[in-house]
Amino acid sequence: MNMEEIIIENARRRSESLRLGAYDPAVGDPRSPLRRPVVRDGVTLHLPETMLRDPEYSSAYTRHDFDMLRFRHDFEYWAVKCVRITDKDSGEVIPFRLNAPQRRFVGEVERVRLSAAPIRFIMLKARQWGGSTVVQVYFAWIQMVHRRNWNSLICAHIKDIAATIRGMYTRLLDSYPADYWVEEGKPGLRPYERMNNTRFIPGRDCKVTVCSSESQESARGLDCSLVHLSEVAYWKDTLLHRPEDLIRSVVSGVARKELSMVVMESTANGVGNFFHREWLRAVEGKSDKRPFFVPWYEIEIYSEPVADPAALWNDLDDYERDLWYRHGCTLESIAWYHGKRREGVEHRAMLAEYPTTPEEAFCSTSFNVFASGDVERLRAEGCGLKAERGEVTGCRGGRPSDISSPEFVVSDRGCCTVWARPRRGGEYIAAVDIGGRSRRADWSVISVLDRHTDAQAASDRRPEVVAQWRGHIDHDLLAWKAAALAAWYNEALLVVESNTWETSSEGRGRYILNMLADSYPNLYYRSDDMETDTPGVPARKPGFHTNVRTKPSVIANLIALVRDGGYLEHSSEACDELMQYEVRADGSYAARRDCHDDILMSRAIALWIHVSDAPVAVPPDLSLSDLYRSM
Repeated sequence: MNMEEIIIENARRRSESLRLGAYDPAVGDPRSPLRRPVVRDGVTLHLPETMLRDPEYSSAYTRHDFDMLRFRHDFEYWAVKCVRITDKDSGEVIPFRLNAPQRRFVGEVERVRLSAAPIRFIMLKARQWGGSTVVQVYFAWIQMVHRRNWNSLICAHIKDIAATIRGMYTRLLDSYPADYWVEEGKPGLRPYERMNNTRFIPGRDCKVTVCSSESQESARGLDCSLVHLSEVAYWKDTLLHRPEDLIRSVVSGVARKELSMVVMESTANGVGNFFHREWLRAVEGKSDKRPFFVPWYEIEIYSEPVADPAALWNDLDDYERDLWYRHGCTLESIAWYHGKRREGVEHRAMLAEYPTTPEEAFCSTSFNVFASGDVERLRAEGCGLKAERGEVTGCRGGRPSDISSPEFVVSDRGCCTVWARPRRGGEYIAAVDIGGRSRRADWSVISVLDRHTDAQAASDRRPEVVAQWRGHIDHDLLAWKAAALAAWYNEALLVVESNTWETSSEGRGRYILNMLADSYPNLYYRSDDMETDTPGVPARKPGFHTNVRTKPSVIANLIALVRDGGYLEHSSEACDELMQYEVRADGSYAARRDCHDDILMSRAIALWIHVSDAPVAVPPDLSLSDLYRSM
């Protein structure tokens, strides 16, 4: 597009944006397919079809009766007539008119309500669009217009936040129009049975309870039909207090019935946590919740005037021009984004703070090793493949050290995930990252890679992760588990990250390596010129050693493969670890605090061995155990 075309198109986009927000909620949206025009007192109103079909419609002669009837069918009308909020810019108390993201959210909620289905949503929030406000106002509409004895719960990561959200409800009731309050007494939230966390609405008999995720016991056993779970991504996840346990205890008491509603919302806080997993389940259609996301450019305050469109356009980079071409942003929105970046905000931090897509929202920090877009492409391409779960054994007798007849046993309790069983003639690599025994320790992971060296077409030769074992286990049992899994995959090249075993102070690790070298015929060992006893003859040692020389190469190779789509990944957990992997201040790589990189490292080692094709043949007159003992 030339500059003249851009200016014309921008004027069209601005006009369309203004048109979408131009209607008066007191009149009704004329574009809605669920509304019909009706002339009343000389004014054309666009009323919900459900209202026109209501048996009481024909008898609603007075303005008061008409409004009371319309309140039951028209949330936006009730909100602008009965709800007052504090304007963030002016500080004045004004009628609650839904902004563009709020209207879109309510539109999706209303479609569910009109189908008489339970209302369940997970909301990924951007900043400053009023997501929590619209949820609480919608709850109030149900409690004050539709249902009595319809209790609600607000649970946030800390109690003060939940109390702040309830404060919206308090202000709503304090300013509720007296003409439309038909109950005895004044509207308001009143103390309930000396309970600090619970209030009730007189006349409606609806209780409103607040709690925090830090004191989970206060939410158990409550009778609620409306549940607002706020900032779930920031809930603490420990062995004693897990977000899923609290949510299960609360939501299990919410009957799946009409006008029951559960909204789980949060700004993003990296990947791999409970909220991120629930979001992915919703996107994949595996959850009872519908996903809802608001990009930054849909929020009206993120815009500023453009005096010189040509100068702005010439100053934009590829990403910002992509906002114009791919996402349909106006120049005014892009000018705000461009100016925000010029404040010195690193772009990856911008992606997390002001996301254009959900994938950007989950970009954990500005120090990510792997670009979020690359990881999400990897996830989208391969992580939908159905897998088998079970356990691999070396023989039917069950003796761990016997790997003579390996097999895979399907079991829901197994630690092994199989996306593709061994192929006849297939060549495989099995890489082991060694963890600990306890639940608090790092995981032990075995990754199996199909090298696809027998593929005919070059496009089919990408390596593919076909199996993974992940768990906590004694190290000697891990060695036999890895040998059994590698043996099942056509005696795969078995690569063990040997750091832990080589530095074992009591010698147990060296014994395990020695045992594995004696028992498994296709074990990987490395050449080491620096540790040789004979000049010119490199030492050969079992296992892959991760150190300051090898790790940068291994990670650099993985970065390139992820960026270029150079391998097929089927584990969503592996993609989570890629998103959680960061560069430290000293330039080293590590998982984000409280996260893991065990799957990542096992993948990185397997792919490095695949690309470098580094295995060295064992001399026929020298066993691996002999080599190891000579070290």
